[in-house]
Amino acid sequence: MILDDTPLFDPIMLSDLDWSQDMVNFSPKISPLNPGDGLVMRPLCTADFNREKFEHMKQTGDYYAIVVEDTNLGQVIATATLIIEHKFIHGCAKRGRIEEVVVSDECRGKQLGKLLVAALTLLSKKLNCYKITLECLPKNAAFYQKFGYKATEELYMQCRFFD
Repeated sequence: MILDDTPLFDPIMLSDLDWSQDMVNFSPKISPLNPGDGLVMRPLCTADFNREKFEHMKQTGDYYAIVVEDTNLGQVIATATLIIEHKFIHGCAKRGRIEEVVVSDECRGKQLGKLLVAALTLLSKKLNCYKITLECLPKNAAFYQKFGYKATEELYMQCRFFD
């Protein structure tokens, strides 16, 4: 099996985001086109992931996983995923959900998590989602409030089948 650089979605979707709508400030200034020295923000590619799982995600058209790659190290150092759900009771309107915002320990403090969340929030708006949600630990709530996220009265519950 040959891995290639086929992106999960069109990279132009990231470069075409309207950053004038962004709610957070970056200091020092970073952006999807310039996330930092030697860093590249891009969609997840087949070379980053198990090909069968990648193809499944790509075929649904509802997964927008982005990564920040350190080109000097040749490895992914941060990632986040936007998943689009089509809600039956809302006439199949789109709801966005951000999951798996992760920055490697060595790269924390470079605003990469902030960049990923800002990009996915703007992307969900561009994709005409009627709302976007995420789950976080209470200690991280203030971070997400910077982007306009608010705690709701809904209770998050789960039934775990595997650890």
